[in-house]
Amino acid sequence: MLVYRENIITKRVNVMDLPVTQEQLDSWISGALIQNVMPDLDEDQREFLISGMMPSEFQAMFGEEE
Repeated sequence: MLVYRENIITKRVNVMDLPVTQEQLDSWISGALIQNVMPDLDEDQREFLISGMMPSEFQAMFGEEE
């Protein structure tokens, strides 16, 4: 499913194709924990949903994880 999110810092709208359903998104938006509702997403995909940042934007802003 194509999901559009606004980057919380740049306000640019990004899009990512995620293996989620509308029901999962609705449940998360209603307050369920993202890791419980969408356990198959990796950390980059979860970060995209939370902040709207693409992996390259997140890395450029915060650097490599140590």
